Order: sequence, then structure tokens, then C-alpha cells
Amino acid sequence: MAEDIEIDIDDLERRMKGAMDSLRHEFASLRTGRASASMVEPVQVEAYGQMTPINQLGTVNVPEPRMVTINIWDKAMVGKAEKAIRESGLGINPQTNGTIIMLPIPELNEERRRELTKVAAQYAESARVAIRNVRRDGMDQVKKGKAGGMPEDDQKFWEQAVQDLTDKMIAAVDQALEAKQAEIMQV
Repeated sequence: MAEDIEIDIDDLERRMKGAMDSLRHEFASLRTGRASASMVEPVQVEAYGQMTPINQLGTVNVPEPRMVTINIWDKAMVGKAEKAIRESGLGINPQTNGTIIMLPIPELNEERRRELTKVAAQYAESARVAIRNVRRDGMDQVKKGKAGGMPEDDQKFWEQAVQDLTDKMIAAVDQALEAKQAEIMQV
């Protein structure tokens, strides 16, 4: 019976990678002064009776480093999309030219850059907490195994495996945060 107890390290790793993916997605939505198609991903437009992501209403392009364009397919949706961008909190003033909405990305000032680095740090801390929660679940599995008769050597092995995985993922979060903060502070 004791030999059958095994910790699902692959599941723990998958869940920790999910926290990393979420962090990357949050980082992509942060404005860095450089245009990115992922900036407009959170924008929802009321279209055809329901809330629809703006990238499902048109083609999002980045023709130059400080400009995002959205070519709306349905001319009737241009006004609604423009309004949704204004109200989204992106801090960008859209300009319309026919069915194309242009989003000029303004230069970030020093104060705004510092604020964005703090927001990035908060996102990273949330990811670390999520990873630690997965670690706690893994350690709980080890404790259940110990109660079920797991040998002490196996217990120490699995505790170390869970801790090593956690350390690796936390280091990846820290590395991603450093890169994002450097990108934000770059003038």
C-alpha cells in the first residue's frame, strides 16, 4: 500500500505554469510606451447584443512602434469600438479614419513609468502567491502520503521535489519581473 503513494508532480508543475502564463498575460496588457497588439485584448465592445473582445470585431495591427490600428470589419461597430476604447482605461485617445481606428501611444513620463513598475511588481507577487499555494497543496499531498504509510525517505524526496519546482518557478517570476521593469523604464 505504501508503495502506491505518489505525488503528482506533473499536475503541480502544470498549475504553477498556469500562474506564469497568467503573469505573462497581465504583463502584456501593461503599457510600456511601445505599441503592442495585446494592449487592446482586455477591451470589450457591446456588439450584436453581447460583450465581444475588440480583436473579434476587426484586425489589430502595429504598423509602427507608437501606433496600434484596428480595422473594424462592420462599419456599424466603429463608433461602439471607439467608445469602448475611450472607456477602457487604457489612457489612449482613439482617432477614426473610416473603418480604421488609430491608437497613438503617447510617450510615458518618469512618474507613470514608476507607477507601472509597481503595478508589475504587484502582478508578480500575485503569481508568487499562486505558486506558493500550489506548493502548499503538494506538501499536503506529501503529508497525506506520510499518514498513509509513506517511507520517510520517499517523503523527503517528494518534499524536496516540490520545493525545487517551487524555487524554479519563483525564479522565473522574478526574472520576468526584472525584464518587464527594464522594458518599462527604457526611454
